[in-house]
Amino acid sequence: MTKIYVDADACPVKAEAEKVATRHRLPCLLVCNGGLRPSQNPFMELVIVPDGPDEADKWIAERAGRGDVVVTGDIPLAAKAVEAGARVLKHDGEAFTPANIGNALAMRDLMYDLRAADPFRQGGGKAFTKADRSRFLDALERAVQAAKRESA
Repeated sequence: MTKIYVDADACPVKAEAEKVATRHRLPCLLVCNGGLRPSQNPFMELVIVPDGPDEADKWIAERAGRGDVVVTGDIPLAAKAVEAGARVLKHDGEAFTPANIGNALAMRDLMYDLRAADPFRQGGGKAFTKADRSRFLDALERAVQAAKRESA
């Protein structure tokens, strides 16, 4: 059965994931280190992992596979999930695929090196917009439909 795994720490689209999971009557696992309030929705499950770096990522990577959907902004987790056959979406609806995950990893590493070389480098990501939220909702709907076909 298709499951939706959400890397829930600092995830801005938990409500959208819940909406799609409920519509399709699929389990949606919100994985975090704590600090989230459990949902009363029977399709939502809050998974609290031990404190520590990347514990939520490890938990998801060990379980997600073909026929599942993973929601994350973490590129190394996305790479593991793509390798396992899961469909992976960023919070803005952009999909990580076998065709683009290598470039995403390389860009992540490059940006890490640039920040390390210039500790005064300013700037960050762009603001999360209503358009991003809408794009995510549409992309998640399409990803879930495709994942359900795969797992059938």
